[in-house]
Amino acid sequence: MLPKTKYARSDDVRIAYQVTGDGPFDVVWAPGTMSHLDLDWEIPQRARFFERFSKFCRLIRFDKRGTGLSDRPVKMATLEERTDDIRAVMDDVGIERANVFGVSEGGSMACLFAAIYPQRVNSLLVWGAQARWIASPDHPWGQTREEHDQMIAMIADDWPSFEYITGPGAGVGWDADPAYIESISRYMRAAASPSAVRAYEQMNGQIDTRPILPSIQAPTLVMNRTGDPCARVEAARDMASRIPGAKFNEYPGNSHSMMLDDMEIILSDIQEFITGERPMDFSDRILATVLFIDIVSSTTRAAELGDAAWRNLLNSYYAVVRKELARFRGKETNTTGDNFLATFDGPARAVHCALAIALGVRQLGIEVRSGVHTGECELMGDNVGGIAIHTGARIMAKAEPGGVLVSGTVRDLVSGSGLDFRDEGLHELKGIPGEWRLFTASECRR
Repeated sequence: MLPKTKYARSDDVRIAYQVTGDGPFDVVWAPGTMSHLDLDWEIPQRARFFERFSKFCRLIRFDKRGTGLSDRPVKMATLEERTDDIRAVMDDVGIERANVFGVSEGGSMACLFAAIYPQRVNSLLVWGAQARWIASPDHPWGQTREEHDQMIAMIADDWPSFEYITGPGAGVGWDADPAYIESISRYMRAAASPSAVRAYEQMNGQIDTRPILPSIQAPTLVMNRTGDPCARVEAARDMASRIPGAKFNEYPGNSHSMMLDDMEIILSDIQEFITGERPMDFSDRILATVLFIDIVSSTTRAAELGDAAWRNLLNSYYAVVRKELARFRGKETNTTGDNFLATFDGPARAVHCALAIALGVRQLGIEVRSGVHTGECELMGDNVGGIAIHTGARIMAKAEPGGVLVSGTVRDLVSGSGLDFRDEGLHELKGIPGEWRLFTASECRR
């Protein structure tokens, strides 16, 4: 069942809000440019995120005036009026102090609220935000004025466009799942009208919170993804540096969203910041497909070529591998000499990528061996570890020159993906318990 929607009065406007969870800590969630309280529960990633968030606190979410379930006045609200909606919701719930969480453009609201009402803010958390959204000589991050004007025109002509959803608007990333992009498109159409979004984005282009950031007194956590297409990580880092004592957390990824596969890590960081305790039952682990690659007889080849020629060959090899990783959405995790470790969010992409690399490096006069395995990996900063990593490395070591050897787990997960597999029988993998059935992969012959 959906949580009950209540309404707080902010001047002559009614602000819709929902409360979930009953933990001892109150968190007020200030959304981005647009939101829709009810539809948040219809997108699995968002529903799962808010359900998990509500386990350690009382989470109070609201739709800004002009969006979602809140009143939609003809006159668009200023940043000050939108910020005052936070106060109105807190008053209606009956709480004097709360942890305030600002997301994207909501980060500007949250920062302004923390500066104006320090006595009402226990802590400030900001995700995916910049002090200003338009680049300037003293703030070189963000859209140019011309890019911003083009985005405004795009909103008027084609709302919500694929470019807005994947790029500077929602920032879900161009390689997001098409079904997810379509669900975000429906969400946006319901959350705000084209005229409202256009007006808000125009006002967002005028925001500059830098003058008020030094006056924020609350403990502050600023978070951002490395490749966020909306909020540049350098700008988020700069914003954090202007808030006294603020902590900055950077997470991998090319999306504006925190609601991805690593959401448990982010939520645990948030929980620890708010409560002082990290959940005891949480382990920074994800299910991933790992790909190991190395050059066959690399030591012998390096001795034959000499240092300079070998470095040139390695650079060409790196270029081929990285081109294919980008094409198949692989993430380069560790590179040492001629050894590559990459992770993928799907096993079929990993196998296709390995086959493409094996074919691509032949023009360089070299052969590679590859190993692919899917299993649970432990996140260690930007690196990964765990038994799945060791398993993938041992599988690669058994591959023939030019071959792509995969575990039975991978073979079982990629049915219908245009791949053929030759059974190589059972193998013992050094240091890995049990016997493993391995398969050599190839592209299906038409």
